[in-house]
Amino acid sequence: MRYAIAMGVDYPGFHDFELAGWEDSDVARHYEQTIAALTRQSNEPLLDSGGIVAGSRLLDVACGPGFLTSAAARRGAHAIGIDFSSAQVAGAARRHPGLRFELADAGALPFPDASFDAVLTNFGMLHFPDAARAAAEACRVLVPGGRFAFTVWDQPERVVAMGALLRAVRTHGTLDIRIPAGPDFFALSEPLRSQELLRAAGFESPTVEYVRQVWHVGAPEEVFEAFQRATVRMGALLRAQSAEQSSRIRAALRDELGAYRGADGYDLPMPALLVTGHKPGPA
Repeated sequence: MRYAIAMGVDYPGFHDFELAGWEDSDVARHYEQTIAALTRQSNEPLLDSGGIVAGSRLLDVACGPGFLTSAAARRGAHAIGIDFSSAQVAGAARRHPGLRFELADAGALPFPDASFDAVLTNFGMLHFPDAARAAAEACRVLVPGGRFAFTVWDQPERVVAMGALLRAVRTHGTLDIRIPAGPDFFALSEPLRSQELLRAAGFESPTVEYVRQVWHVGAPEEVFEAFQRATVRMGALLRAQSAEQSSRIRAALRDELGAYRGADGYDLPMPALLVTGHKPGPA
């Protein structure tokens, strides 16, 4: 599941593979019920990094269930959430009536130049077949001095649940599955690579900070189930394992995550990188 990334290069078939996965209403529902409880922890740091205040014009790219868009609206921002999945857009509109959600692709934003004060994406960049194109589009639709900020996972050895699951699959399962090749899921977890991406897209003074996130689960099995049912690439990997392989992966996960057991479950560190750049020009 680790691929070399070439910024500005598309991956044939990957966009359609991801889109088909996120159009599945069960995947969208399970994401909201499980992993969104974790990723929502970056909402307020993202809004702060984007300088979101009352009156800010914000574009939330890859909005998913719409939680970041809604959090921005509570600050008084004029927020629009977009996603390439019609299932996600419909779900977000139902969940947050009165807010604006549209079907659109990060690599071809349907907005004029200089339309927004900030563009944010919470864990969206690692799903795009061309992160460089998405960053360039964000720069185009920002006003001079506007901010683009995104979150991605930290390195897998520090993102405890994900790292443990990948190690268990490598040891007890198979990584040889038939899905379209996509960009390295952790390429942008390297701060210098993320900063390089923003500079190439036209941003200045890119910064990186870390967001502490903790995923509380009742049992290690919930980690396996969440990634199997609420993600696309990892879900395909886990569903491709045989019954025996899955059993061994689950056992290995229980063993490794045992160190994080508390009185009422497991608290798993799942930190994120928050990367921010400014479009040149006066704010």
